[in-house]
Amino acid sequence: MARIVVIDDSKLIRSLLQHILEQAGYEVEVWEEVTAAEIPDRIQAGNPDLILTDYQMPGSNGLTLARMARKTRPGLPVIVVTASHDPAVMDALHRVEVAYILHKPIHAEELLQVVRKALPPVAG
Repeated sequence: MARIVVIDDSKLIRSLLQHILEQAGYEVEVWEEVTAAEIPDRIQAGNPDLILTDYQMPGSNGLTLARMARKTRPGLPVIVVTASHDPAVMDALHRVEVAYILHKPIHAEELLQVVRKALPPVAG
C-alpha cells in the first residue's frame, strides 16, 4: 500500500489524519516539524508516495513545502489542507501544481477520495 507523509503543526490534526489513513490501509509517516530546507533529505530517506501538508504552520507553510517537494521529486503528489479561501493563496498553490487542495474542516470520505485520486496507479 502507498506510503503517505503527514505534515501538520497540530497534534490533534496529525493524529486524526494518521488514523483515517491507516484505517484505510495506508502506511503513514508523520513529520511533526519540518523546514523547506529539510524536505529534499526527508523525501530521499522516506521515499513517500504522497505528501499531505497543512498550509499554515509556524516557521514554514504548505506552499513552500510543496514547492520543495515538487523540485526534489517532480511528479510527487502533494495535497495541501487549508482553512484559507483567499484567491491569491489558491492561485499560488495551483502554480506549484499541488495535486489537490482540501479545505477545513476535513471529512474522512473526502480525504480518502482525494488521496486515491492523487496517488499514481499501482502497477499490477
